[in-house]
Amino acid sequence: QVQLVESGGGLVQAGGSLRLSCAASGRAFYGYTMGWFRQAPGKEREFVAARTWGGGTTYYADSVKGRFTISRDSAKTTVFLQMNSLKPEDTAIYYCAAGLEAGLSTHEYAYWGQGTQVTVSS
Repeated sequence: QVQLVESGGGLVQAGGSLRLSCAASGRAFYGYTMGWFRQAPGKEREFVAARTWGGGTTYYADSVKGRFTISRDSAKTTVFLQMNSLKPEDTAIYYCAAGLEAGLSTHEYAYWGQGTQVTVSS
């Protein structure tokens, strides 16, 4: 059974930081791009960041560039999203996803976690 399990969400004041983790299990994710998406109340799920299997390419939404960093552990079973200088508009449920040759669109990702809530207070 494929599982992506996110953790690390919570409540933080504006300007603060959080580090999200996504642990992958149940199959080998060799060659998979790992991504982070988020969905705020009443809005569509949107791309946040992604990192290719080899780590050679990373992608970021313009809204998070310079503030968020996506990384992966050496075993490539856990992906992280370091979020700095958080803003109230970053408040959302954050989802981890995995997909072969995936990019910036939700439909390119075959596997999804259950999400973790991030709330940034002003």
